Amino acid sequence: MHFTGTIWRPPYEAESLLLEVTAGCSWHRCKFCTLYNDLPFPFRMSPLEDIKADLTEAQMLANTPFGKLGEQLLGRPVQIWRRAYLTGGNPFVLRCERLLDIARLLRTYFPQCTTIGTFARVTDISAKSDKELQQLKEAGYDGLTIGVETGDAAALTFMDKGYGPEEILAQCRRLDKVGISYYFMYLTGISGAGKGVDGAAVSAELFNRLHPKMIGTSMLTIFPDSKLYREIQAGNWVEPGEQEKLREVRTLVDKLTIPTAFAALGASNAVSFYGKLPLEKERLLFELDRAIQLYSEEDLQAYRHQLPHL
Repeated sequence: MHFTGTIWRPPYEAESLLLEVTAGCSWHRCKFCTLYNDLPFPFRMSPLEDIKADLTEAQMLANTPFGKLGEQLLGRPVQIWRRAYLTGGNPFVLRCERLLDIARLLRTYFPQCTTIGTFARVTDISAKSDKELQQLKEAGYDGLTIGVETGDAAALTFMDKGYGPEEILAQCRRLDKVGISYYFMYLTGISGAGKGVDGAAVSAELFNRLHPKMIGTSMLTIFPDSKLYREIQAGNWVEPGEQEKLREVRTLVDKLTIPTAFAALGASNAVSFYGKLPLEKERLLFELDRAIQLYSEEDLQAYRHQLPHL
């Protein structure tokens, strides 16, 4: 398979066919991000020949005894593969025609594959017309993972995300209109020291006007090769403490009123949890309150500093 560098995927795509169609991120400017720093280029689109070769290899695997591996691990019958996940920083940036070509290829090799997921930036959505979004929906694109990070306008500007809360609202409403579901990734700590609770409150206000299938939270972890590290060294930004990050997550959960799943499952979260809102809100708040009381700032800092990568 043609995989380049570290392959990132959301936890909920564990059973999906991973297919590299891009490598790196087309934006590559967010100050906190180091995910693609190991690549010799910022962004690259995979040749269709490579994609066809990978689909051929995956098809061969599905037709061997190894194709039953998922069934053995899960303890139940599985159909390989009913969903594909396109890897790379934001494959949804590709032109509509290219994405449709990839969908047709997937159907050729895996007729049972009914849906296609991908990471997407808000600007990837705005670059597509309503007609194109409808075509992509009909081709199977659904369950986009969008790193909105926050609804805090000042934080989005400082981190150089390339869009603000208004764009998040407008573009996700366009997805709602055509029926493309989406997941939000929220980055705890992005507002800076002393501002996390307020950042969570404005984020909840924004999210409550939309329909994310899930809101997953990651905790900001700063590495020396990030632009944000240099901003801290220059005295332009102050990182919040770990206890403040937990209080920020608690505020976000408390103020969300929409029906959605809420999860902290990635390695950046010292405390992991998952629940459905609003049904399990009280349990989630209890678990967060318990974590705030149980773990000291020193314990949480020790966890943060031992992370080699996200």
